[in-house]
Amino acid sequence: MATARVITSPEDLKKYDHWVKNHPHGNLWQSLEWKEYQETLGRETQIYVVEDSSTPSPLPSPSAFAKATADRQGGGKTILASALVIIDRTIFGLSTWDIPRGPLSNSTLPETIIRDAKKDKCISLYISPVPPLQTTNHKLQTSQRHEQPEATRIVDLTKTHDEILAQMKSKGRYNIHVAEKYGVEVRESQDIDTFYNLLKGTSDRDRFKHLSQSHYKTFLEHLPGAFLLLAFLPSQKKPVAGLMGVCWNMQGIYYYGASNYAYRATMAPYLLQWETMKRCKEQGCGAYDLMGISSDPTHPWAGVSRFKEQFGGKVVEYPHEQEMIFMPLIKKILTAKRRYIG
Repeated sequence: MATARVITSPEDLKKYDHWVKNHPHGNLWQSLEWKEYQETLGRETQIYVVEDSSTPSPLPSPSAFAKATADRQGGGKTILASALVIIDRTIFGLSTWDIPRGPLSNSTLPETIIRDAKKDKCISLYISPVPPLQTTNHKLQTSQRHEQPEATRIVDLTKTHDEILAQMKSKGRYNIHVAEKYGVEVRESQDIDTFYNLLKGTSDRDRFKHLSQSHYKTFLEHLPGAFLLLAFLPSQKKPVAGLMGVCWNMQGIYYYGASNYAYRATMAPYLLQWETMKRCKEQGCGAYDLMGISSDPTHPWAGVSRFKEQFGGKVVEYPHEQEMIFMPLIKKILTAKRRYIG
């Protein structure tokens, strides 16, 4: 079995940061920045690493990638696999463990993580790696959550502005021009109160559950690289649409969007997306992730998927999130409670 250890020292965390930011599948959700953000939200985190000089494991010998990044990791042992675990506590000291868009590995889930999760009274362990992992003694099943998308659209920002516009759907380009004709102006802001009011209206209209206002405030203030853009009309003092995103490791990511339905004819959300792409490109990002789509017409993201389709980009698919259930009876009870009581 692959043996992993938990890291906490500044030296190890620095090495881990290099590893994630240079890994072919490295991503925001396995980063130190995401760790900091989750801890500010009140969640616990742990980072596990598997290194080349640990107990023999089924992991392959150091790859060309590992050797190429060894110097950037600061010398010493080379990291072969890793996992940032987000821990949520619930009643009676029970927990759920989540490894969002991870682990970063190409073999198996380290048994150390499974052992520690069980010790921590973990109900379920969720993983959503690329590519899929194997487990030897524990069954993985498809998760019913919609935390990590099964697909997304990624727009290439290395192209010129004209080339980025050209690869969009004609409706996307047209609606951007409509917004420009209405005189929609996009500005960067720190006004979470205004964004949250827009979001509440969008949530009621589109029937999705929004998070607390403090969550969005924490996102903006404590996730490095996060930003908020608001769209205004010349005739209105208050914004008609808003967008929250983040720039991480030369990639822009769209996260939250909201708009006032009364001003839908202005097509402000389209201009918001276009201005966000230009902003991310100016900050050195080579790609823009529209963050979550589905081709399934019954999927909760079906409507927003049609909106994102207008901006073109390459569709990237991921394996479905997997779940390892350690306490099936308790999980059924808690699931029923949330469904009927809340």
